[in-house]
Amino acid sequence: MACERINVLNVPIDVCPLEDLEAVILSLLQKPGAKQIVFLTVWDLLKARRKNSFGECIRGADLVLPISKSIVKGAAFLKKTKPVRYNPFTTMLTTLTILEAHYKSFYLLGGRKKQLQIAAQNIRQTYPALQIVGRHAGYYPKSAENDLVTAISKASPSLVIMSDGVPDKVCWAYCRRNKFSSSIFIYYPEVVGIFSKAKKRIPNETFDKGWEIWREIFKNPFKIFLIFPYMKYKLLLLGYRLFKREKTQEVL
Repeated sequence: MACERINVLNVPIDVCPLEDLEAVILSLLQKPGAKQIVFLTVWDLLKARRKNSFGECIRGADLVLPISKSIVKGAAFLKKTKPVRYNPFTTMLTTLTILEAHYKSFYLLGGRKKQLQIAAQNIRQTYPALQIVGRHAGYYPKSAENDLVTAISKASPSLVIMSDGVPDKVCWAYCRRNKFSSSIFIYYPEVVGIFSKAKKRIPNETFDKGWEIWREIFKNPFKIFLIFPYMKYKLLLLGYRLFKREKTQEVL
């Protein structure tokens, strides 16, 4: 498992070459307890700098993969090892392919009931050797929480994919980590919608150019105001470059 952990603005980022991803995932499967892979945006990075449960979740994650081009550029600006930028959906496909090759299992959590059913069927057709040990729709009442956690714990899937409608979002698994003895958890809110074809995935060309934010602004014009936290991010990078020394790097 050749994965180097660096810090960008004191937030952990893992430098994980694409060719090492399979070895990293298989290594995580060997570890006891709940494990978590996080897709980190630049907005998440800013949020994780605070002393809150989200920051604790990110720092406690087993693998933190940057999905924003700004994070990669920020690491280079701080003269850190340049991390690999991951496309969340492509990474999900790669992860499922790895698990199928090793005859592993997964649990699908989140999304609306009809979309979830279609997504599960499409995944089953695409990855016939990958065992689906259960699924549960998102937006569920709080009273259903204990039964859901028990079901996942008993099924002990290799992977739990969490989509939209999961309370606490990326922190769901972290907040309940003591209730699971195994499984890797990944939160990607669009995954059920994309697999059910209710949503369109971001084209690879758009993602590679780092233009996905413009798609988000087109859907929600108020996101234009993200320019202000982005400017803050740039100023913080400059401040850390000039005046601060971050924590030392470590190899995972």
